[in-house]
Amino acid sequence: MTYFETNADRMRYASFRSQAFFVGSGVMEAGCKTIIGLRLKQSGMRWTVRGANAIIALRCSELSGRWEEFWEARSAGRPDSGFGR
Repeated sequence: MTYFETNADRMRYASFRSQAFFVGSGVMEAGCKTIIGLRLKQSGMRWTVRGANAIIALRCSELSGRWEEFWEARSAGRPDSGFGR
């Protein structure tokens, strides 16, 4: 019961649905499969954590339309400005 009381502000599902927000994990899971799984799990590929994080940052930047923002942040000396964390 304490969990529900503590997290009640995060469980406004009717409000979220009325704003067309997704409230389940399916969309996020499908996104992970599409963005991460298809790229990192190709035949014969091996990744370090650092290398995988770099590829994920690039793919997310490309697919979210933030490619230029990603490279602008890198060239300005802000390599971790919200990307690849």
